[in-house]
Amino acid sequence: MSDEHKCPQCGCEHIYQDGGLWVCPECAHEWNEFSTSATDADAGGSGVIHDANGNVLADGDTITVTKDLKVKGSSLVVKSGTKVKNIKLVDGTDGHNIACKISGIGAMNLKSEFVKKS
Repeated sequence: MSDEHKCPQCGCEHIYQDGGLWVCPECAHEWNEFSTSATDADAGGSGVIHDANGNVLADGDTITVTKDLKVKGSSLVVKSGTKVKNIKLVDGTDGHNIACKISGIGAMNLKSEFVKKS
């Protein structure tokens, strides 16, 4: 079997496709069908930030929130489907790697796993 039909994380050959993602049953790693093992390896150390669908994000992009998110320390909620323009990517040690301003809420940081590129 060729390398493109193996898990990029553990090398398992028993992978299967679930919608648009490939899944490894041994290590539970999921990846986009368009990504390769080389781009997955680069994502760890080069600072490349991906959205929930595996698309690469860049400064100035417009994103859409994919899940209702509670704002810590207040009773506000960022609703699913909220569009956020002109994002800035930051090196968030706590996982919040997107800095942005949301109308009605203000400046805040988001995790890239809860957004998709618009």
